[in-house]
Amino acid sequence: MKIIRRVFLGLLSVIVLLVVLLVGSVAVDYVLGAGRIDRISNTTIPGMNGTPKVRAYVAKPEGAGPFPVVMMIHEFFGLNESIISKADGLAAEGYLVVAPDTFRGSTTSWIPRAIYQVITTQPEQVNIDLDTVYAWLETQPAVDSSRIAIVGFCYGGRTALGYSLHNNKLAASVIFYGSPETDPAVLKNLPGPVLGIFGGADQSIPVEEVTAFETALTQAGVQHEITIYPDQPHAFVQDMAGIRAGGAQGQAWAQMLQFLDTHLNQPGAGQTGPSSAYLPGFDWQYYLKLAYEHAFGTTAHMH
Repeated sequence: MKIIRRVFLGLLSVIVLLVVLLVGSVAVDYVLGAGRIDRISNTTIPGMNGTPKVRAYVAKPEGAGPFPVVMMIHEFFGLNESIISKADGLAAEGYLVVAPDTFRGSTTSWIPRAIYQVITTQPEQVNIDLDTVYAWLETQPAVDSSRIAIVGFCYGGRTALGYSLHNNKLAASVIFYGSPETDPAVLKNLPGPVLGIFGGADQSIPVEEVTAFETALTQAGVQHEITIYPDQPHAFVQDMAGIRAGGAQGQAWAQMLQFLDTHLNQPGAGQTGPSSAYLPGFDWQYYLKLAYEHAFGTTAHMH
């Protein structure tokens, strides 16, 4: 019994030590990362009716506009150089791009803190901040407010879907490997067409779940285009350097450009759909899988 007790206490001590180290590492990363958002963002969007201001990176094409707009939502790491490079790349195609900080000043490259950012950020808060961004866009002379789409990556893909179900003015939604919704009764409230891009080797979003998403969109009567890129892991569209190198990243980016051209630049773009009070809950299973995928899975080899 004494041996068993010692083994148990030893294992418990190791677990407690690991928890302390993880919590401490998040705190240290927070201190070291102070001011990151201020360094990489270039715009402060005023809050509405007492809500906080929103920091964002805005990339604008040359000329006076008005331009079609893309709201670009970052991964669970937060607003960073990868998203900024993609915002600049999309602006070069003629879109005004606003990439907001949805974690209110927090960004990281440390996976434990990335998870902490997600679990401490409520969907209601994110929708409030995105409403602030959307209302600001409607006041900008360079913006064609009838042609605003949302694009999101990873956590941002799920956020883009959720916000599309919240804001019935959006013209189109693009989801890069975000955890999907599979209830047709919910998806029928989407205001515009959906492009979903997923990786066949993504261990956080099984292919079966993507197929269920596509089936539900069909049952809901939502115009959609869902593509699974074979052998690609989660977060395979990394930055403009990788996109320009071609391969699956370049193909997925080109597919998005074609989708946006069809639904933002053609006659009939910007139609308003039904409203919804959708607020997704926190999917612990998805984010645990996501943490494993980034730390140990096929995605880890891309960092």
